[in-house]
Amino acid sequence: MNEATPAAAQQAIVEEFALFGDWSERYQYLIDLGKKLQELPAEFKTDEYRVQGCQSIVWMTCSGDMNHLEYHAISDSAIVSGLVALLLRVYSGRTAEEILATDPHFIRDIGLAKHLSPTRANGLLAMIKRMREQAEVKQSAS
Repeated sequence: MNEATPAAAQQAIVEEFALFGDWSERYQYLIDLGKKLQELPAEFKTDEYRVQGCQSIVWMTCSGDMNHLEYHAISDSAIVSGLVALLLRVYSGRTAEEILATDPHFIRDIGLAKHLSPTRANGLLAMIKRMREQAEVKQSAS
């Protein structure tokens, strides 16, 4: 269930995280979000779909065309799966143009950037980079 626009999705995320008083509650919320992700079929859990640059293992698929890209992803880490869930809300189901034009400011707005370890922050950036690269490929293929 994605909000109508990437901006609306980011605003909803900011509002949800504002409900929690401290970061232990926010991390628990991330874990809960990650548990709701659809499992990826085994055929997608290969090096071809693995996001490089993440300490945890993250597999990501992209389907569709420049007018509607669907991402599916999951991690072997509970918190990283929660990060995946947030990125899917913002980017999946969008046009390539929307994906490329959307700065993931919610990461800064909810204070996530300050509360991630350097390796998790690098992994988050690697996931965003992968999504953007896939959007560029779909856009240039048309």
